[in-house]
Amino acid sequence: ILSCSQRYFYFGECLDTENTPHELIQQWSPPHKQPVVCKGKENEDNQFVLARRPRTRREFSGLSWDSLPDELLLGILSCLPLQDLLRMSRVCKRWHRLAFDESLWHSVDLVGKAQLDQALGQMLTVGVLGLRCPHTCIGEPCFTHTQHLHVHHMDLSSCTVTTLVLDDIISRCRLLENLSLEGLELSDHIVQSLSQNTELVRLNLCGCSGFSPDSLSQILKSCLRLEELNLSWCDFSTDHVKAVVSNIPSNITQLNLSGYRQNLTMEDVKDLVERCPNLVNLDLSDSVLMTTSSFPILQKLRSLRHLALSRCYQIHPAALADFEKFPELQTLEVYGLVQDTYLPILSKGLPRLQINTRPFSGVARPTEATRRDRTMWGMTCRLLDYCLGAPPL
Repeated sequence: ILSCSQRYFYFGECLDTENTPHELIQQWSPPHKQPVVCKGKENEDNQFVLARRPRTRREFSGLSWDSLPDELLLGILSCLPLQDLLRMSRVCKRWHRLAFDESLWHSVDLVGKAQLDQALGQMLTVGVLGLRCPHTCIGEPCFTHTQHLHVHHMDLSSCTVTTLVLDDIISRCRLLENLSLEGLELSDHIVQSLSQNTELVRLNLCGCSGFSPDSLSQILKSCLRLEELNLSWCDFSTDHVKAVVSNIPSNITQLNLSGYRQNLTMEDVKDLVERCPNLVNLDLSDSVLMTTSSFPILQKLRSLRHLALSRCYQIHPAALADFEKFPELQTLEVYGLVQDTYLPILSKGLPRLQINTRPFSGVARPTEATRRDRTMWGMTCRLLDYCLGAPPL
């Protein structure tokens, strides 16, 4: 019979060694390195140990993507299509930052997109300078900040967009040089926001509506660098036309003021010529109050090369021979005034002029009707044919 202390010692020793496979552990464990002790007569008093230094990791002799500077990577990425940039932006944070560098998104063509929501806000926030997306449905852009946009050239012609969304976009712009809002419904606040873009050179508001003569006067007084202006077929009253001829910048060289029927008077034409003596291209088509008495007034435009008086029905076809007195005139558009049978006779009497060769006006329009390329005011845009859903890292 074991005493209590003996039983405790016995069972404790068994518990310490029970189920402990020491042999198995020693068999599978890596052998421990024993220090090498150098012995010798000269080392009897001072023994020392030789130890092997750990091997240094061999450096990769070639170049890696991580070792390339940002400037070189941006040069490589500039050769990729925009959709490939979006794909590679998912690789890592550095590539995401480089993929959305504004130098790679100079101009973007989003034509053909059925719906632009977050994609539009993402593109404009990146720092796009040129945006082309006509005939597109625009939802909520979802801007991530309140800073001003960098866009200089923008074509939103015939887009399906609410006034509030359009106001949100235009109010963020301060650097616009070329803008087309053809066929859109505007507001006084939108037009007033446009007046803050004092660098505007080309402005196309053909077929627009929803703004007052006062806001129209404000933008014409503010944007003094305007050279091309298209205000044809807008929802204008007589007061709108008066605001245009009274405030239009004097350095305008191309103007489309067609479609105003009885709202454009001979007095308005006289004020316009006196205010803008450097006009090169003038379109006054569909103004029924225009008569042959306007010819001496238009003759004061010494630089006039292109004139359109289509469907000004009070001008008799025989009076068109007087345009021989315009020394610089090159093209004359008189659709609706001259029958096809009389056109050869008129062309023979005016051999210097090309008659009825431009059925559509190209004043301030981003793309001429006769062109089928993807240019915008002469600039080529990079087509983005991909879903713009690159998630941020």
